[in-house]
Amino acid sequence: MAQLLKCTSRKILKTGFERRDFSRTAKAHLMFDGNFRTGVDRIVRPVGRGLDRVGVSANALTCVGLAMSVACCILIGNGRLQLGLAFLILTAVPDLLDGAVASAAGTSSKRGAFFDSTADRVTDGLLLCGVAWHLAATEGGTIMVLPMAVLSVSALISYVRAKAELLGFDAKGGLMERAERMVVLGFGLCFEALLILSLIHISEPTRLRRIS
Repeated sequence: MAQLLKCTSRKILKTGFERRDFSRTAKAHLMFDGNFRTGVDRIVRPVGRGLDRVGVSANALTCVGLAMSVACCILIGNGRLQLGLAFLILTAVPDLLDGAVASAAGTSSKRGAFFDSTADRVTDGLLLCGVAWHLAATEGGTIMVLPMAVLSVSALISYVRAKAELLGFDAKGGLMERAERMVVLGFGLCFEALLILSLIHISEPTRLRRIS
């Protein structure tokens, strides 16, 4: 009996430490994400004010980003991956600045947030369709399904976050946010040998999201 109680207490203590360690890991990730976003915001805020002064609107920037993503899709599909990487960066820059411009102009709204979020989903689809097009032309077989699987997982993550927040849960954070997925995809475009590996890497951690 004493031995059983001793084993049970050890198991409880071990479980408690594991939970505590997981909590610390999650908090550390959220802290890193928060600090990173704070640093980026500090840089883009003055740029947003400058663009607002010259008459550039947030919606115009979002539309420019969409146009860049169309060009990026076509370039990647035609095998011009390095040039596609350049247009991937050109796609990301307007997406980075449109929020700062809206804030500087005082035009932040639910309608604008909806438009921006929808544009992000369209951009994701175009980029990954371009990758699927490229893989179908160069690799053949069923490997072109991989970018579509990544797109499905990314869409699922967006749905889970929106649904969770609608129900009052906090679903922010996760092991790989959209910006991080773009960075990993950029590495795959820069080094073609890593393209398939980068897609696999993107698809796995995005499934995990902390909901509290």
